[in-house]
Amino acid sequence: MVTAPHHLAAQAGLSVLSDGGNAIEAMIAAAAAIAVVYPHMNGLGGDGFWLIARPGSTPIGIQACGRAAIAAGRSWYRDRGYASIPDRGPQSALTVAGTVGGWLKAHDISRLQYGGRLPTSRLLQDAIRYAWEGVPVPRTLHENITNKRLELENVSGFSKVYLPDGAPLTVGSRLRQPRVADTLARLSQAGLSDFYRGDLARSMAADLEKADSPLRLADLENYQATVVAPLSLDVGGHKVFNMPPPTQGLASLLILGLYARGTIEEADSCDHLHRLVECTKAAFRIRNRHVTDPDYMQRPAAEFLTESSVTELEKTVRADRAAPWPDTPAKGDTVWLAATDHTGLSVSFIQSVYWEFGSGFILPETGVTWQNRGTSFSLDGNGANPLEPGRLPFHTIQPAMASLSDGRLMSYGAMGGEGQPQTQAAIFTRHVMHGQDLQSAITAPRWLLGRTWGAEDNNLKMESRFDPAVVKKLRALGHDIEIVGAFEEIMGHAGAIVRHPDGLMEGAADPRSDGVVAAR
Repeated sequence: MVTAPHHLAAQAGLSVLSDGGNAIEAMIAAAAAIAVVYPHMNGLGGDGFWLIARPGSTPIGIQACGRAAIAAGRSWYRDRGYASIPDRGPQSALTVAGTVGGWLKAHDISRLQYGGRLPTSRLLQDAIRYAWEGVPVPRTLHENITNKRLELENVSGFSKVYLPDGAPLTVGSRLRQPRVADTLARLSQAGLSDFYRGDLARSMAADLEKADSPLRLADLENYQATVVAPLSLDVGGHKVFNMPPPTQGLASLLILGLYARGTIEEADSCDHLHRLVECTKAAFRIRNRHVTDPDYMQRPAAEFLTESSVTELEKTVRADRAAPWPDTPAKGDTVWLAATDHTGLSVSFIQSVYWEFGSGFILPETGVTWQNRGTSFSLDGNGANPLEPGRLPFHTIQPAMASLSDGRLMSYGAMGGEGQPQTQAAIFTRHVMHGQDLQSAITAPRWLLGRTWGAEDNNLKMESRFDPAVVKKLRALGHDIEIVGAFEEIMGHAGAIVRHPDGLMEGAADPRSDGVVAAR
């Protein structure tokens, strides 16, 4: 079974499973495909994170995020007259793109630990075909081109791809990306390492330097994805896993850990939503003050997950009123996918170029759109996340996985910057703690505290399908609420796969996306 926010990516993964591939190999195929068909949310020039596990085992984490360029000190920007890191353009392309390195690391793990046997050429073939032959432009891509046109149309390479004849690609028109097809074909022939230590690396480094990005060939050559131990927390007898810093996985676990200490009887009631929102505020304050490159953190992330720490943090969660907000927000656009094979091997995976279209800078030779993840750094040396050469940027993206007390293995996640931990909490509490079926837990109306997808306000946004009586009670508790559309894309694209001990699988995809659950 594979779930993805675009049906072609899910089908690419399923095709690999049908050919005898395992869940990791299926995910590489789906990840490459989604990079082609959802280019506004992810791509070869972005970062990624993996959780990989079989039932009853502790997941393996893969951290496939790139560090700031060695040349990218704060003085590099100040010498060019910048008071802050530019949001778009080549100067915002200052961190190594790690996602292809994550595919490489995952492929090695698949082969060495899980009997994987399919070559890279097989795993990339659907993505190559989608890039070469073209795919219909989905509504979400058209709307993002339209909405972000003013800030991106003058960035090198963007208009040629997304504004042909001076207008945004229309819904249903054909998006062909022949340079991306050639790049993927090169990776299938020369190997994924060519992205960092080969002809592709040399081509990309030359284009980046010519455009005045601080990235250089040495930054690519020195990069490799790393295996990391996930963070974990017991939540109501269930073991929940997420990624360590520099991601906000700590916040996702804290939300659930705090919520589980209350007694809530009904999902989507005022009590359910209020407690989750207040737990989110408490968790985000810890995240904003402490989470950064782990080499620079004063306290290890695991310290915040101890019994005493969670107990102390819970004292800030009030049942009778809403705490003041906002706090520091974060943007982000992302794709989350999952795959499970017949052996129970499961993958929860996420990759992103950060903001919509990342830096917007499309490399002339390879067609790779580079991320702008480095804009999360500050040029203030006294800030929480100051730019330093070789430093890891803060990441909103983090896949989730849970080993449930009855033996089920749940892979779940979502895209959407600030919304990711909140949506993960909505799915987990609805399905695991309150008994909603999996698809209903994802389809049900959602909320978002803070901003994402470029919005500037930080209030509590709620989809219009919520019971008006619940909204009224929340307002009486002091929540600043904005009612949005019934199936609002700012709520992100979520999904989940649950594997039962007897081999039964159930999956769910988000009606807010173009995705499906593909199974055989």
